Order: sequence, then C-alpha cells, then structure tokens
Amino acid sequence: MMKNWLTQRYIVVLAGLLGVAAIALIAWFIHTPPKSEELQTIKVAAASPVWKIGQRDDSSAEFKGMVGKDNVNISAASTESSAKGASSAMSIAESTTAPVLLSSGDIPPGLNASMNPELSLQYKLDQVPPNGMIFRVRILDAGKAVPQMAVFSNHQLSGIIQIAGVSGTGSAYNFKNNYELYIPKEQLQSGVNVLKLKTARCLYCSSAEDKNVWWTWDDLSLETLASPATEPIHGKYILTGTNVNNKEFYYDQGAVKHLPYVLKWLGIAYSGNVMRVTCASNVNKACTDVGEYYQTLKQYNMQSSALYLYTGDIKLQKDGSLPETAKQKLRDYVKKYGSYLQYYEVDNEPGLFNRSKAVNLAVAKWLNTEGKQLAPHLKTVAPGWAYWPTYSTKACKNQTGGTPKCGDPDGWERDPAQRKQLEDVTDLTNGHAYGESYNEEGGGSFVQNLKTFGGSSNGLEKKMLNTEFGTNDTHRDNPDYGASQPQAAAFDRIMRSQIGFADMFIQHAAFYKDYTLFKTGFDLQNHNPANTEIYPFGQGQDSRVNIMRRLSLAYATHGKPLTYTVLNPEETKDKMVYVRAVDTSKLKPLAGSGATSDKLLVNLVNFESTAQTIRVRVTLPKVGLYTGERFGAGSTYSQAQRSISGLKASPSLDFEEKLGPGESVQYILELKSADQAAASAPTEVKAASVQEGAVKIDWLQAEGVSAYDVLRADGTDGAYQVIASEVAGSTYTDHTVKAGSHYAYKVRATGGTQVSPAAEVA
Repeated sequence: MMKNWLTQRYIVVLAGLLGVAAIALIAWFIHTPPKSEELQTIKVAAASPVWKIGQRDDSSAEFKGMVGKDNVNISAASTESSAKGASSAMSIAESTTAPVLLSSGDIPPGLNASMNPELSLQYKLDQVPPNGMIFRVRILDAGKAVPQMAVFSNHQLSGIIQIAGVSGTGSAYNFKNNYELYIPKEQLQSGVNVLKLKTARCLYCSSAEDKNVWWTWDDLSLETLASPATEPIHGKYILTGTNVNNKEFYYDQGAVKHLPYVLKWLGIAYSGNVMRVTCASNVNKACTDVGEYYQTLKQYNMQSSALYLYTGDIKLQKDGSLPETAKQKLRDYVKKYGSYLQYYEVDNEPGLFNRSKAVNLAVAKWLNTEGKQLAPHLKTVAPGWAYWPTYSTKACKNQTGGTPKCGDPDGWERDPAQRKQLEDVTDLTNGHAYGESYNEEGGGSFVQNLKTFGGSSNGLEKKMLNTEFGTNDTHRDNPDYGASQPQAAAFDRIMRSQIGFADMFIQHAAFYKDYTLFKTGFDLQNHNPANTEIYPFGQGQDSRVNIMRRLSLAYATHGKPLTYTVLNPEETKDKMVYVRAVDTSKLKPLAGSGATSDKLLVNLVNFESTAQTIRVRVTLPKVGLYTGERFGAGSTYSQAQRSISGLKASPSLDFEEKLGPGESVQYILELKSADQAAASAPTEVKAASVQEGAVKIDWLQAEGVSAYDVLRADGTDGAYQVIASEVAGSTYTDHTVKAGSHYAYKVRATGGTQVSPAAEVA
C-alpha cells in the first residue's frame, strides 16, 4: 500500500563531473534480455552509468524521503564515498566512470499525484553524450488506473511511461516491471541538467483521479549510451493493430482495398505492427482474397496473427491427435500463406464458445510439429482467453444438447492450472480485454495471467499478444476518475493498460458494430475507402480512431531515431508535447515475409488538454527532395490525409503544427526518386457526372505516389490528353465538359509511364 507521503517536491542535486567515455558494463544494473527477436528494444553493448538510486532488492524500504525541504544537496565528497562503497559490490569492466549512488534516504518510495506529484533530479555532465541516454525505473506496485509517469529532460518531454498496476484489483500477485526511456542528446546539456518525473492524469480526467495515480519503485538509474540507439524506446517496445474485414467475416476485395487506408490513417503502417486475420474455415468465401490481403500487409511492413481452423466440430482420434481432415485444412493454409504468417492463434475464447481443451492442445501440438516444419519462423499464440466460468455461473454460447457447459471440461478456461497446459505448449500468451475487464479479479486478462504464471518479476513470464482489446458503446470510464468524456476515457485507459503490461495487442476490428473504429453498415466492396468515416461517440467526445492514432504514434512507430531539435522550447517547456521521428529502413526484415520499409516517420503528439504549437527541425538521412503524406485531424480519410511533395531537406527539415487537445500528426516521407517512370498507376478509376458541366474522377491511391496526372479522351476514338497535373489525393473534378459529349479518363502517377485502365462516365 502507498505510504502517506507529505512532501510534494523533491530535488536532489548531484555534484560531480561525469565523463561519457564508452565502457563495457557487465552487471552494475540487472537487466532482463529481450524476450524474442520480434520485440527488440535497445541493444547497448556498453553503457556508462551516470547515477543510480536504490538497490535492486524488490523493496522500496530504503526510500525515506525528507519532510519540509525543497532542496537536498549532496556534496561531491559524500557522492564519491557512496560510489566507492558501491563499486566493490559491482562487476564493472574497463570502468573509467563508476556509477554514482544517490542517498535513497532523500528520495520518496514513489510518486502519488494527490500528495507528492513530482520529483526533480539535478546532475552535472562534462559534455553532452553524443548518443543520448537511457532512463530506467523498476516499478514494484501501482494503482489499477494505469498511472502515467511523464519524464522531462531540461523541461522538454522525453516521454510518458504507462505503468501497469494491480493494486485495488484484489489480485494476490503484484506486477513488477522494468521500464526504460530514451532521452535524445538534444535534450541534454553540458553542466547542470534536470530530470523531472511527474504524475500525469488521463487526458479527460479531473483531480478526482489523482488519488489513483501512484506507484512505488525499486530503483531508478540514468546511463549514457555508448553506441547510437536503434529505437527511441518509450517505456517498453510494443506493437499494435486491428482487424480489417468486410461484413465482420470476409477477407474479400473490399477488405483488401480498405486495408492500406486504415493502416496509414491509424499510424501503424511501416513499423512492423501486427494485424489479426481471422478468415474462418467454416465460413463460406471468408478467405476469397486473403492471399492478396497478406501481400498488402507485407507491402506495408506489417505482421499478421492468423486464426483459421474452426474447432467446434472436431472429434479427436483415439491417440488425442487431430483428425486428418483438420490437419489437411491447416496444412493447406500454412503451405499457401505460411510465409506471410508470423503468429497463429490456437483458438478464440474457448470457454465462451464451448470449445474443447483437448482439441486446443491437439491444435497446438500440430502447429509445434508439422506447422513449424512448413513455416519454421511461425510462433504459436495461446487461445484468445475470455476466462469464461462454468455454465452454472454464467451461460455461454453454442449449446448442442445434453448438459449445458462452457467448454470441455465445463469452465476450464477460468482455471489457471488448465490454461497453463496451453501456455506450456505455446510461444506467446493471450487474453482478451474490454472496458475495465483487464483489471477485474474475476476474469480480467491482466489479473488472470498473473494467476496463470504465479506472479511477475519483470513483466509477464511470456511475451503477450492480446488478439482483442477495446470497448463497446456501453463502456464508460470508472466514475471515480472524474472523466468529462467517459466513453473516450474508457478506450484511452484500456489501450494504455495494454502498453503497460502487454507486448502486442490488437483492437477488436476496424469495421464491427458497437466496437468499431469507423462507421459501418455497408459493403466495403462498393465503398470508396477515401470516404471512410470515423465512428463518433457523440457529445463532443474524442473518438476511438483519434485515441488509437495518438497512442500508436507515440508508442508503436519504430526505427532508428532521427535527430531533432525543438525550435520553440519556451512554448513547449514542461508541456506534454511529444516528438517521435524514426527511420524505418533500419528495422530488421520481418520473419517469414522478409518485409521491409523505406519510410521516414515524423510524429508530433499533444498529450495536453489544451492546444499546443510545436516547431521542430528534423535531420533526415540525406539531402534532397522528399515526398509523402501528412495525416492529421479530420472525420474522413480524405479530410485527414494530404499528399505532400517537394520538401527540400538540407538534410534538416522544419515542421510546425498547432495541435488541438490530444491531437496527433504524422508525416510519412521518402526521398523522391530521380526516375518516377516506374511508379505504379492507381487502380479502380471511376468517373461520374456530379452536376451539369462537371465530372468527378476517383481512384485508389498507389503506394508511394503523392501526385497524379488526369488524362481525358474526348469522343470514342479521341487521344488522351493531360487535363490536370500533380493532383494531390485521390479525386479530381473536371469542370470543362460539355453536355451530350462522350468522355473517358485515365490516371497515372505524375512522371510515371504506367497508366490506369480507362473509366468512362457513368
């Protein structure tokens, strides 16, 4: 439980000059290696410790804090003594700079928004570390409200750590986790530096939430990087995504053509994020165009988590293995699409849908043997747990006669010991979460996973891919948190919870009634994806799309950090305005598909409840002209997206945005090629009269193309002539037509030689 801390602000001054020479550090600070190659954080072969507070002992007892003082000065002599005393207990190779241990008696055991909302640490640097720094903190306990730790370096936001906690859930197990945060060199200075840690409310919440925003820590540290960072780590490395299908089941041309628009609008394209693909073997025509769907995911450097085999009618063989018909279905699917699959989910909510544990185990066994022979890179994912109890406790679906039950055996999905049998034979854990269910003691994915694995020493025992999270239209934020936008706050909080404890997590579906990101109720095959519209909560609330974009741009875009400088630091001083600029070409090719990206992503994110202006200068990899897209505010895709071209980088490039409350903007850029002749032509060109003397031409955008030429032929045999050049977007209206005349149109990328098929006026 939290102690009743009295002090509201602690400032510790670390005197002493610290060099930035690269040293090989072996074990001054205990770290857990990356859980898998798919989720690389920052691999630092050598780092130089600047300071460390507290001992790694799973206790905050050494932190006493000091009452009634605003400043605590630690002399150089006492600091040196602390360092010398600690060095003998540390294994440091080739050390030229020993870590400086601050007296933990001057530091509180954590922060609490209602009592001591911030902590400032002052320290000195001889010179600015050329590769930046890493801040690390180990959290022992926290409230269940997903408290946020805003970290400022010299008054500029370095990031906001989303902290998962189980206090208040009734869980018998704590969740302990190590978080880390990249601090770029541009936020550092020679001489005195200030690192400020501050509690932050949810964007929509009042001071009523403060008593729930707290945590305790085990230790804190700061290190200089000895080599350039490969990732601007933001608390932890996470991936996210959604599910794009038509009419809730079908991976047809409607799903295929909407997929790129959704990926880019949500800000998850190009970074190796993950999408769920659930074309089911028992749904006729569900997988009609799933091959093209997978190819599109590869084109946008996206991973996939597949669920194909329907398990509701499977009868196992005497030896407990799958029948040959089921094996053949899996065999055919993996043979055909295995190179595109990174993950395969054993089943979906087996208790809720009355599925057999033995069948689930047989599916996992096949995947681990023959499945991995066909696709050696494939990782298996535990069923999408719904943690359903027995039928007598809560009724479930798919009853076929006899004694009603929820799974075979009845209620097995709620039993941690029986779930553990599946966890022991799969590579990743799972656990669906909606509303506040992640933190509910009876059936919550977070709490139940802690039960399955018997607690946590550094995150969950297994890497987690949650294949469904989100809210439906009935979900509201806990009223104790005082949210002015309760539906928006509920979605914001559950996604932040996933950032805090999961590794990968997938929003339920982009087009799905009540849970949806976008408006639904039509056939995607007959819909122009540029007209895709955000589903609104109403009453002026923020939408799921805006929230998911904000958090995805801040936490789920990946690559080598690009150097940037904030040009209006006084305006952004102590403001939660976040800049994330990455080069995705430095990401490793994806397992199986070998997908890569060549895009530069520049993200500007406002976590404040008031409008903020950010001006930033980003250094791009090369001098030249850059082209691409900008995504910002807008209720439809065409309003949110703008094609851009002719951005001259020297190689620095300036960006300026006035961001509304909670607003985010992303630039997707690439160096303009000297030869545009091979650029792809757009597809699905359509022409229709919209009024007398006007024809509207629409098309689906081609990947990597920011400007188009529109060509027109007059009469049935007329030659095609360019009537509009360098058209941005995916629509153009021709106002020069004459009544009674015949017209046909083609579209090409500006500078390209490939031309679309002709479209005659409908």
